Amino acid sequence: MKGRGDGANRGRWPEAFSRATSPGPDLNVFILSASFGSGHKQANEALEGALRHAGAPVRVRHRDYVTYGNAWEKAVTVGLYHAWLKYAPGVYRRFYHLMDREDEPWILANAFNWLGQRGMLPELRELRPDVVVCGHPTPVGVADGVRRRLRADFPIALIVTDYYVHHHSARHEAQLLMVANPEGREEAARWGIRDENVAVTGIPISPVYRGLLGADRRALREKHGLRPDLPLVLLSGGGTGIYHAQARVLAELSNLGRHVQVLVLAGATERGVRRIGGATVHSLGYTLHFPELLAASDLVVGKAGGLTVAEATALGAPMVLHEPIPGQEEKNAAYLVRHGAALWAQDIGGLRSAVLRALDGDEHARLSAASRALGVPDAADRAAAALLHKLGRVPHLVDTP
Repeated sequence: MKGRGDGANRGRWPEAFSRATSPGPDLNVFILSASFGSGHKQANEALEGALRHAGAPVRVRHRDYVTYGNAWEKAVTVGLYHAWLKYAPGVYRRFYHLMDREDEPWILANAFNWLGQRGMLPELRELRPDVVVCGHPTPVGVADGVRRRLRADFPIALIVTDYYVHHHSARHEAQLLMVANPEGREEAARWGIRDENVAVTGIPISPVYRGLLGADRRALREKHGLRPDLPLVLLSGGGTGIYHAQARVLAELSNLGRHVQVLVLAGATERGVRRIGGATVHSLGYTLHFPELLAASDLVVGKAGGLTVAEATALGAPMVLHEPIPGQEEKNAAYLVRHGAALWAQDIGGLRSAVLRALDGDEHARLSAASRALGVPDAADRAAAALLHKLGRVPHLVDTP
């Protein structure tokens, strides 16, 4: 890894620095999300809840790293990312793969490490955290830059919220990488990350999903005004609503040759229930009932965001994927297909047959079993245990998935 610093021996505030204001017995945790998508924040919130549930005395401050930037810095980070996905996804795909190399250009590897440092520095100086946890790789470099400017030595941990450890996620500045699966440990090793700095935890998700394991699907459908006798398909369009294929996918779902129910959440342009061809479409928009609706569904169709995959596999919900976001979601899709938990319709012409195949009784049972085998419903607890262990707060780690 070039230009990222080693950081392997970091792990505490310098004695002189920590003597100024002792943090006391509480664990002082600073969490950084990044509003490139909703999944990073959700994973961080799940970890925060698990830390509190573990009984460790913790004080947590959660910030969106993007808010530290000025208008120009926000345009360079979030604005550019969303523009690529909306107008030039092919360009983003090339950028993603260009960065996924040991010899990636130094300017790309370090381009964003200074964005937001000026805004973050006074807060970290005041807070003096025991650890900084990042849900996206970019804030790791920024936090490390602040750490160096303060001459501090707090450890940094990174939650990798996809099913492949991209070169940009293999941050040598971090003392702990929490990865989704055993393959992630191997990928991190390939990028030169020390094995003792990697924990296989799964992607942290809300404890609500664990409570829905084995839930009565019929009762859940009746609770939300859905028919228990018809297949229920949840359209996965992502938390930002940027899913170019949503209208085309909905058109295919309405022309399956059998009656189905379709849930449209993020990206719904109108609210209510309407009949489109052979589909009864429930356009709900944002809803707090997403976990129960996912548990009630037979199938998830659409994108392959890391958090959506983690939630679906926790409940054993099969997926049919079409036009995932270039780069990271394509890696997630390949992971699911490789393990038999999803079908990937590479073009719109193959979507209808893939959905019908996934709804077939035997195939649905096979896909569900494979999905469930990949799920880690207690990933947040595992991540909390890994973090506390790294900080010397617990004697042993839980078994990795």
